[in-house]
Amino acid sequence: MYGVDTRALTKRLRERGSTLGRICLQKKGASFDELTSQVSWRDNFDIPEWVDPNSKNLVAKVSTKKPVTYDPPAKLAKLGPDGKVIRILAVDVGMKYNQIRCFVNRGVSLKVVPFDYDFNKEEYDGLFISNGPGDPAVMKDVVEKLRIALKEARTPIFGICLGHQLMATASGASTLKLKFGNRGHNIPCTSTISGRCYITSQNHGFAVDVNTLTPGWKELFVNANDGSNEGIYNTEKPFFSVQFHPESTPGPRDTEFLFDTFIQAVTEFKETKVYKPVQFPGGLLKDNRAAYPKVDAKKVLVLGSGGLSIGQAGEFDYSGSQAIKALKEEGIYTILINPNIATIQTSKGLADKVYFLPVTAEFVRKVIKHERPDAIYCTFGGQTALSVGIELKDEFESLGVKVLGTQIDTVITTEDRDLFAKAMDEIGEKCAKSKSASSLEEALDAVKEIGFPVIVRAAYALGGLGSGFADNEKELIDLCNKAFAASPQVLVEKSMKGWKEIEYEVVRDAFDNCITVCNMENFDPLGIHTGDSIVVAPSQTLSDEDYNMLRTTAVNVIRHLGVVGECNIQYALNPYSKEYCIIEVNARLSRSSALASKATGYPLAYTAAKLGLNIPLNEIKNSVTKVTCACFEPSLDYCVVKIPRWDLKKFTRVSTLLSSSMKSVGEVMSIGRTFEEAIQKAIRSTDYHNIGFNSTEALMSIDIDSELQTPSDQRLFAIANAMADGYSVEKIHKLTNIDRWFLSKLEGLTKYGQKIASYGTKEQLPVRVLKEAKQLGFEDRQIAKFLNSNEVAIRRLRKEAGVIPFVKQIDTVAAEFPAFTNYLYITYNADSSDLEFNDNGVMVLGSGVYRIGSSVEFDWCAVRAIRTLRENGFKTIMINYNPETVSTDYDEADRLYFETINLERVLDIYELEKSAGVLISMGGQTSNNIALHLHRQNVKILGTSPLMIDSAENRYKFSRMLDNIGVDQPAWKELTSFAEAEDFADQVGYPVLVRPSYVLSGAAMNTVYTKDDLMSYLSQAVDVSPDYPVVITKYIENAKEIEMDAVAKDGELIMHVVAEHVENAGVHSGDATLIVPPQDLDKETVRRIVEATAKIGKALDSF
Repeated sequence: MYGVDTRALTKRLRERGSTLGRICLQKKGASFDELTSQVSWRDNFDIPEWVDPNSKNLVAKVSTKKPVTYDPPAKLAKLGPDGKVIRILAVDVGMKYNQIRCFVNRGVSLKVVPFDYDFNKEEYDGLFISNGPGDPAVMKDVVEKLRIALKEARTPIFGICLGHQLMATASGASTLKLKFGNRGHNIPCTSTISGRCYITSQNHGFAVDVNTLTPGWKELFVNANDGSNEGIYNTEKPFFSVQFHPESTPGPRDTEFLFDTFIQAVTEFKETKVYKPVQFPGGLLKDNRAAYPKVDAKKVLVLGSGGLSIGQAGEFDYSGSQAIKALKEEGIYTILINPNIATIQTSKGLADKVYFLPVTAEFVRKVIKHERPDAIYCTFGGQTALSVGIELKDEFESLGVKVLGTQIDTVITTEDRDLFAKAMDEIGEKCAKSKSASSLEEALDAVKEIGFPVIVRAAYALGGLGSGFADNEKELIDLCNKAFAASPQVLVEKSMKGWKEIEYEVVRDAFDNCITVCNMENFDPLGIHTGDSIVVAPSQTLSDEDYNMLRTTAVNVIRHLGVVGECNIQYALNPYSKEYCIIEVNARLSRSSALASKATGYPLAYTAAKLGLNIPLNEIKNSVTKVTCACFEPSLDYCVVKIPRWDLKKFTRVSTLLSSSMKSVGEVMSIGRTFEEAIQKAIRSTDYHNIGFNSTEALMSIDIDSELQTPSDQRLFAIANAMADGYSVEKIHKLTNIDRWFLSKLEGLTKYGQKIASYGTKEQLPVRVLKEAKQLGFEDRQIAKFLNSNEVAIRRLRKEAGVIPFVKQIDTVAAEFPAFTNYLYITYNADSSDLEFNDNGVMVLGSGVYRIGSSVEFDWCAVRAIRTLRENGFKTIMINYNPETVSTDYDEADRLYFETINLERVLDIYELEKSAGVLISMGGQTSNNIALHLHRQNVKILGTSPLMIDSAENRYKFSRMLDNIGVDQPAWKELTSFAEAEDFADQVGYPVLVRPSYVLSGAAMNTVYTKDDLMSYLSQAVDVSPDYPVVITKYIENAKEIEMDAVAKDGELIMHVVAEHVENAGVHSGDATLIVPPQDLDKETVRRIVEATAKIGKALDSF
């Protein structure tokens, strides 16, 4: 079965309760391509009668037919005081095989008997009642036998799921039918004894009514979401049962210890024959709370990350902002140190006080002495803040400051490669074989023991700085020289290049409650830094066994390290076995944390800030649903893809090859109901010129085999070209080590693109093929290219055929509970939208992906615009696809669309929402690029008109306008031919400036000093701006550069700020040092600048 809108189905069940269903088989020869009515369904399918399974004795169908005994291996056998193997009798009312394994692997002999077996006549040391299907009320015979067993109390008794309900019924309690049951692998259950919360697997429609428990029985576990009963125990005798599945498989293994608890009770009773309640691990609730009281902090200092750099970008603005929100909710006065003016967290109204100072030990020490905070957070400012925390570790106590969250010693353990390897060895986990080295000689000695190939990693380094792979001694020496320039220590580690790279985001509180919020799988095998890898969430190629093996390890590792808050663990997994190694743990919020938070909707930074105050995880509300607790693992009914963005072409002589040192400057995130839909969205988001997974002419002349074997920033397009050339999945897999599952999905896109093209024209394209294409993530521009048409024509065709997208929510619970969030994405793999469109909100277009020239400052603009609109009573709609931003937080706008900013998607949302207008001036070049296109489609643009934008961005129009209004400018000419360009340059004299239109941060803008360079630079400019004019101007040497930022309304200047460059003209303003107010300008110069600006504002307003 496929093509079912499972989310819509879940919502229907949520609202109406459990519903009978049936599967209808297609009649032979019938077609269901174009089913449109109830009659069509009945004509084309064989429809069986309704059957209510709950009215039948389902246990009789699944229970064993005769007794079967399972003995443990002799070396595992657990003997009682009589020298015999401990015997457990299991009543099979629908038993899972893994329950058998859980007993036998613990050394006991297990005799499994049918549900109607008279087990009270048997001799055994412990009685177990298994899980099973159906209504416990049907099982009257089993209940009666169990009532006798409870009364006789010959041995300890343990029940699971249906066994739990049967035990409760036998004890005198009653059960009730839940509206839609609890079914999933991520359901949180809190122990009433210890207060600990566990993630469990469940699949049941009935529950024990805790209000009917008889004397001597108490609640053992409670569902942390809906409050239903999850377990009971006897206060005098060794009887207990649980509603969930501690044996897991599928699912988490967090409560498998209950088998040990039961066997321990059996052993003790067999030895003593003394009645006492079962002793559960985890301590007592009051003692646990007393050990970690809530932190009494009135004033907290938060360290920011400072200036952006590769590996440390806008994600720390997002995490720091969330942390400050969380602290303020607790009534805590917050102080922030961050010199980055382009961040939301430094804006007025968030932190109570902001210091624009360098995040260094010297300045942090001064602020602490001046402000006297009670506590400090070092985990929300990336490597910069951590390094300061490590440097001041021994001073914090004397300064009277408590470190909140993960302690510095834990951070040091995770950052020091040698200490980390030793810590993992303590719990039997392994890292790759490695040795630390503090000199080149030590590194050379280490490789003699480890053997080539190796990876060299620098300690305390960001973004894999100074790391790389070495296949021989020469490469090792080169790497070590670079690494020691960045760090005093390196780790020489056995290479596992080619293995899968897997990440888990883990959250733990002071009370040892621990969950994994998100697991992510790198599309690229190990060998490429995760910041330069395509990442998919949730993992698509892991089995349940693989997933939970790594999940269990993650929980064990984080507990052993003592992390409090959020962290990230990375693995290398052998694709041909269960062998794995731990690569590293980041004991702080990171780039991956931001991605995981946006991919799941789980507010990681907000939650981590609360946990640092010793608030238990299961007492924090899920701020998305408002009704479930934060101690849960999100359900994803969609697929997320992250693709990095590189700007390597801006630099000459910089290698585009990807390795273990990060080079990307930004990343995009896309959401789809299928991997194909998500990856095509993500490809488009990295650059407006990318239309999807298509072959590209730019790579036609390169050696594809070499490009696939040695990955560069063009690898994905190299795969597209290879597939277009007929390369098989197997061949590409051998060249890249990329999993065949991903490659087969990409091959499907290539073949479907060829299928679309085979129809020749849009008129010949069947509606069914058009719809399937949209479900696979093909955009209108892409389809138009296949059919020699244009985007607008395909859009018109699609809408006329009724092929329209739907809107789905990200709610962390896959629609099982009502959500109050409006965190949204668009898909064609659906039958209905999750919400109504009655707000007519104002749309704000975000900045999109970070790149050189467009970074966190545009996120600041978008967020401030959204907040201002909301303060003035407007409903707001945010569109952005950058996971590192504050604007993509679920609570910033009334509606957040995590979507590509292009013509098709903005029009889709504008029409669905019946928007009051679109604000494009806050998103920088990304939104400016589509301003005119939106205007031509009659979209209401608020603020600066697209015609004004075009007059400023189009170099020819702008230069002509300056001439018309009498504003001085250097001599200029539009490029119409290379010959005329040469004549102009000869006329005005070199140097000249080549200036393309609609570009960011001076892309392809160059100063030309000789005729020989002119043709080359002009060609670059035409390539980067093919649809708009290129202008050549006389370059004025040794000139002072001044900037004017102004606000105008109806062409009249309202306010302005003049900034002076320290460097002479010729240094791009993004690389220049600016002084405000200017120190070296006379009043007349300033007056002329203001006058020219006013003229430009008035002239633009006339368009």
